[in-house]
Amino acid sequence: MGQCGVISSKTVLVFLNLIFWAAAGILCYIGAYVFITYDDYDHFFEDIYTLVPAVVIIGAGTLLFLIGFVGCCATVRESRCGLATFSAVLLLVFATEVVVMVLGYLYRAKVEAEVNHSIQKVYYEYNGTNTDAPSRAIDYVQRQLHCCGIHNYSDWMNTPWFTESRNNCVPVSCCKPTITNCTGTLTRPGDLYPEGCEVLVVKKLKDIMLYVILAALTFAAIQMLGLLCACVVLCRRGHDPTYELLINTGIDA
Repeated sequence: MGQCGVISSKTVLVFLNLIFWAAAGILCYIGAYVFITYDDYDHFFEDIYTLVPAVVIIGAGTLLFLIGFVGCCATVRESRCGLATFSAVLLLVFATEVVVMVLGYLYRAKVEAEVNHSIQKVYYEYNGTNTDAPSRAIDYVQRQLHCCGIHNYSDWMNTPWFTESRNNCVPVSCCKPTITNCTGTLTRPGDLYPEGCEVLVVKKLKDIMLYVILAALTFAAIQMLGLLCACVVLCRRGHDPTYELLINTGIDA
C-alpha cells in the first residue's frame, strides 16, 4: 500500500513538473504583459513600484522553469538530495508568489487614487501633436478603450487645447470607428464615445492586477501539491528500510 502511494506521488510529481514548465511560461508572459501595459498607461499611473509584482512574477516564472527540470530528474532517479533541493526551491517560489499576491492586492487598491490624481493633469497637457508623449497617450487610450474625456466628452471644453484651437471640436480619437468623416465636432455628439476614460483606465489597471493575483494564487496551489508529493517520496524513502528505488525494481513511475 505504501509502495502504491509512492508510485502515485511520483507519477503526480512528474506530471506537475511538466505543468511547472507551462506555468513558468505563463507567469513570464503575464509579467511581460504588465510591463507593456504600464508603458501604455504610465502617464495615468506614475508609481513605478507598480511594476514590482511583475518583476517578482517573472523571477518566479524563471525559477519555476528551472525547478521543473530539477524536479523531473530528481523524481525519476529518486535522488534524496535532488528532491530536497526541489522542495526547498519550490517552497521559496511559493513564498515569492504569496508576496506577489500581497503586492498585487495593495497596488490594486491604489489604482483609483493614482489615476484620479494624474489623469486631469495629463489632459491639461494635451496639445494634439504626435511628438508629445501625453498627447499620444491620451489618443491611444481613447481609441483603445473607446472613451472620450475624463468623465465624458464635455471635459475637453475645459482644457487649454480646446480653448486655443477655437474650433468647437474634441480630438478625432474620440470618434467612433463606425462613423466616417468624423471631425470631432461637438455639434454631432452622437459621433463621439459617450463614456469617459477615467473609469475605464481604472478598470483596465485593476483587471491587470487581478490577473497577476489569480495567476500567482493558482500556481501557488499547484506548487503546494508538488511539495506534498515530494515530501511523500522523501519521507517514505527515509523511514522505510524495505523501500527500494522504483527505478531499480523496474516499476515505471
